[in-house]
Amino acid sequence: MAVAEEYLKPEVIRTVSRLDLRAKFIVEGFLTGLHSSPFHGFSVQFSEHRRYEQGDDPRNIDWLVYAKTDRYYVKKFEAETNLTGYLVLDSSESMGYTYRQTLNKFDYSVCLAAAMGYLMISQQDPVGLMTFDTTLKACLPARSRRGQLPELLAHLSKARPTGKTDVAAAITRLAAMLRQRSLVMIFSDLLCDPEPVTRALQLLRHAGHDIILFHVLDEAEAHFPFDGMVEFVDPEDAATLTADASALKRDYLKAVEELRANYRLQSVRLGADYVPLDTSQSFDKALYEFLIRRQARC
Repeated sequence: MAVAEEYLKPEVIRTVSRLDLRAKFIVEGFLTGLHSSPFHGFSVQFSEHRRYEQGDDPRNIDWLVYAKTDRYYVKKFEAETNLTGYLVLDSSESMGYTYRQTLNKFDYSVCLAAAMGYLMISQQDPVGLMTFDTTLKACLPARSRRGQLPELLAHLSKARPTGKTDVAAAITRLAAMLRQRSLVMIFSDLLCDPEPVTRALQLLRHAGHDIILFHVLDEAEAHFPFDGMVEFVDPEDAATLTADASALKRDYLKAVEELRANYRLQSVRLGADYVPLDTSQSFDKALYEFLIRRQARC
């Protein structure tokens, strides 16, 4: 178990240069850890059956399962078992920030996205990728074929955090593009006005998509470990502010908590999942949220 936990630490993952190995280490460490978690007994080979319900065609009953369990089960059809997922990654300049962590926000999000892609393709679930700043950039359609994972990892490996961001505009464009009901996993620092983002998320939900909103902050942005006079620089427009960090700390942390609380509340209202993260945290929290949503859809 100690080895599994090591795989989930950002500082350990940072020592692995290849993204495919990072994804594999994260997933294998996570799945090993499930055996001593509330998910004990969870199978990575998701069930291909469900209980017989009134209205189901009796011809679909699996009599071999009935002989073993004395219960009626029907086989799930492909439309019931397959989950189409899209990894939607904020690649704006602000995501490249870190103060003292081994992975910046973008690298952290890339590792998570790679691990989730690895998990989905191992279940033969179609998964696609989109990156954005002020608009959608790289776009890889959702597929479950064997070559999808190397292609997805290649896109992630080439992506770099540059430019300004418009989260709401990118999500609005995404909502207009997606035709099939999907699980949309958004990775962003969400350092913007929450109101237009919420409206854009509402468009996704109205179209029937499930959402997991991963709010990824740097450890310093989440906890503000600064003291004395500090020069702060906006990574997207290079604006600077020199201020007494000690005097700002209480108000700053209150503002961060209010921002997170706002996104959390609006996500609940929309029926979306909100996952606050910072770059010092191990990756298991985000993967648990994915599995919870994946099980709910099955």
